Amino acid sequence: MCGYAGFALGINGDVRIDEALLRAMGESIHARGPDAQGVWVHQALGVGLVHQRLAIQDLSPLGAQPMVSPSGRYQIAFNGEIYNFKKLKTELESLGYHFQGGSDTEVMLAAFEAWGLEASLPKMVGMFSFALVDIAEQSLWLVRDRLGEKPLYYSQANGKLVFGSELKPLMLSPHVASDINPGALALLMAHNYIPAPWTIFENTFKLEPAHWLRFDLRNLEQAPQKKCYWNPSLDWNTALTADSLHEQLLPLLKDVIADQMISDAPLGAFLSGGIDSSTIVALMQEQSARPVKTFSVGFNVPGFNEAEHAKAVARHLGTEHTEFYVEPADALALIPRLPTIYDEPFADSSQIPTFIVSQMTRQKVTVALSGDGGDELFAGYSRYASYARAFDQRKRLSQALMALLPDSVSAGVTRLLKANQRELPPALVEEKVRRYQLAYAADNARDYYRSQVSYWLDTESTVRNSKRLPYALSANALRADATATFQWGDINSYLPDDILVKIDRAAMANSLETRVPLLDHRLVELSLKVPTAINVKGGVTKQPLRRILYERVPQVLVDRPKQGFAVPVGHWLKHELRDWAEDLLSENALAESGMLHGQLIRQKWSAHLHSSHDYSFHLWSILMFQSWYRTYQRK
Repeated sequence: MCGYAGFALGINGDVRIDEALLRAMGESIHARGPDAQGVWVHQALGVGLVHQRLAIQDLSPLGAQPMVSPSGRYQIAFNGEIYNFKKLKTELESLGYHFQGGSDTEVMLAAFEAWGLEASLPKMVGMFSFALVDIAEQSLWLVRDRLGEKPLYYSQANGKLVFGSELKPLMLSPHVASDINPGALALLMAHNYIPAPWTIFENTFKLEPAHWLRFDLRNLEQAPQKKCYWNPSLDWNTALTADSLHEQLLPLLKDVIADQMISDAPLGAFLSGGIDSSTIVALMQEQSARPVKTFSVGFNVPGFNEAEHAKAVARHLGTEHTEFYVEPADALALIPRLPTIYDEPFADSSQIPTFIVSQMTRQKVTVALSGDGGDELFAGYSRYASYARAFDQRKRLSQALMALLPDSVSAGVTRLLKANQRELPPALVEEKVRRYQLAYAADNARDYYRSQVSYWLDTESTVRNSKRLPYALSANALRADATATFQWGDINSYLPDDILVKIDRAAMANSLETRVPLLDHRLVELSLKVPTAINVKGGVTKQPLRRILYERVPQVLVDRPKQGFAVPVGHWLKHELRDWAEDLLSENALAESGMLHGQLIRQKWSAHLHSSHDYSFHLWSILMFQSWYRTYQRK
């Protein structure tokens, strides 16, 4: 696990690559790779790479990057892990290739020489993001892994290209503008994250998962070639049964975990005590000769503490367990750092415990396995079932009548019939009515789901000059039923743009490599074949994973309502974080950026403080933008 950055200025004898700028760009992401910095410059091609190394495989200098291929044709800066590199290495050795070290990077470069980049990618199992310079073809490739575990940002303008693992190095370049994209800010308000391909800046983008870009270094005014290289089948295998699935899933998952436990650096795992992380840890412990090091965090707030459950699972499995209880003071100390950890506004409040558990974990290990992905793959989110029922019933007469009434009339009826709505100003009730009306009018499960998972639905009333930008949830494929459609939407948006961003930045800020076994692309492909009726029985979700876990952990230890990695941010905003929030949500502060309409925001802040309604999810996106703006944009 590492970080990299670079830029290409085009083939121009009058332009020189600034090596000092390259080194500064690398230093800006030093935490991603504190073990070494490497720089490579090709003045004739007008391109330079900088790499920050976190040594995991082959700790010797033979694993250093940027690295050159055997013939000298390719130069690479790579972030990630290729878990099947030893198998590929054996295959390449049979073709006559010889290797000096034991790194996966050296194997990747030999593969590109042997088979070419496009033919090599399907052979690679792993998480990866890399920049590859083809000196012979005078081109530069940017490539991201299938599920988006590893990040990749780029900006191309005026014949200049700048790229990197995070936005920090791009912000140091004089070739990258810092104009805020109102449409991207609107997406942040909707989802609490900015989905690919957008970033907070105009003309700066995230490369989508499973895509590559190829730039012609002879003509950087020209748009790059772009291709999606992985398109798994979305069709169910209707012949599949729970038993036949188990026969495929268990050995594959065990193999995946065994591969991801290979490390030349100390290794452990996050453990929440839930189905996903407990399954991963159980299979790790089953294949380990010594107790696995496990880590969890808890809260001293009722309804938010999973640490006791994690401790019980760890005790049963015999792991070496460490836990930490998060207090409001820990959040207060961390909040000022969030803008520099995440680079652009990011508003999943579980970023706080994720950072803290990563910080704690890094004190004992360098690599940690995570249970993320199980909800998306095996229909684990409780919202799937409730949304599917509501989608099927959305055309009922009472709903149809509400959809036909003007907003103000529907809001008045709602206030009359529901006592708790009378606590709210009419504008907030009307906003809720518009959400329901949009849901009732949805023609398909994709559009219905997008309306339900949007916090600020009418972002035009919040963000000045906002425009609707297309992203994964705008045109996501419709699948066999509503739940499967919801899952595929999350796999393409919520998972890569929220969950994986959260864990990557929190972990890498602490120089910790995280691995996500459930996102091995072979497991994802298998999960896409599973009908909802196998995933969910009697209202109980994730049946395939539960079966594996119940064979190893008593059911009573893990069967409980799902909590997620939630933070009591609603409670904290009313108490310990209130002064901090009020400072950022004051009328003057909201007007400072010139990007926000303050009236509705202020109404939600007041309602959160003085009514029974919890608007913390809506407010956190505003607070994270305001905090980010003060850090990076304030003049």
